[in-house]
Amino acid sequence: MTAQKRPQKKLKRGQAVILEGLPPGFIDDLPDEDQRAISAVIGKPVTLNRYERDGRAELEFTDDEGIIHFIFVHPKFIKEHRE
Repeated sequence: MTAQKRPQKKLKRGQAVILEGLPPGFIDDLPDEDQRAISAVIGKPVTLNRYERDGRAELEFTDDEGIIHFIFVHPKFIKEHRE
């Protein structure tokens, strides 16, 4: 699952964003429940918490079991959420 390449404007902290895809192998070595939770939010709004020094975006979401997840992806995998 990969995202399309396009010019990326910097999205703001606390903003809802859409996770468009994941880098190849991103979830392969995670426990099954984490793989399911992360896969389930692709295409759905998640919260952009901040950007790391290396440029990765920290995303946060809560799964159906109430567990909070944090993932770090390159900004090319997210886009602005428009309601």
